[in-house]
Amino acid sequence: MSKTAIEVAPKGGFSFDLCKRNEMILNKSGVKPPTYRKTGTTIVGLIFEDGVILGADTRATEGPIVADKNCEKIHYMAPNIYCCGAGTAADTEAVTDMVSSQLQLHRYATGRESRVVTALTLLKSHLFRYQGHVSAALVLGGVDITGPHLHTIYPHGSTDTLPYATMGSGSLAAMAMFESKYKEGLTVSFLFFTICSLEN
Repeated sequence: MSKTAIEVAPKGGFSFDLCKRNEMILNKSGVKPPTYRKTGTTIVGLIFEDGVILGADTRATEGPIVADKNCEKIHYMAPNIYCCGAGTAADTEAVTDMVSSQLQLHRYATGRESRVVTALTLLKSHLFRYQGHVSAALVLGGVDITGPHLHTIYPHGSTDTLPYATMGSGSLAAMAMFESKYKEGLTVSFLFFTICSLEN
């Protein structure tokens, strides 16, 4: 009986055929593969029963070089609103300063406290106008007359409204922590416990 099917090597996917050869070349030449380097930012926000808590790391990098070990990534927007920034430090600083001054003028004109949705609208309109060329990923948090609010704003101007949020290169690890521990109506004491476990 003859074969009716012809065996064809699978196409696509990753081929591991050369892994042993590559390992042998590395061992022979003495060249070491590049090591993992942590770069980038982790910014987080969380709504709890009495308000909003924001957090950020403090390291600023220029490629593999740590440019600043104590970089402020939590920006003042209004007395009741703050914003964490990831991306290009100059872009996040410029965007948050611009919107902060617009909110100040709005407070002078109206005599009222700034609302979080006003800051959100100003930030996302500015970022949408530049279609991602302004490298600012933001976590905006604050408490106003309508309660606590937490929003993420992406460099292209899209937004999310969430009970907890993470952005930046370390966002997946932080999100895993929040997903495993977050509950509705969190208290301040529980937040201190969660923050301490994030630091370890």
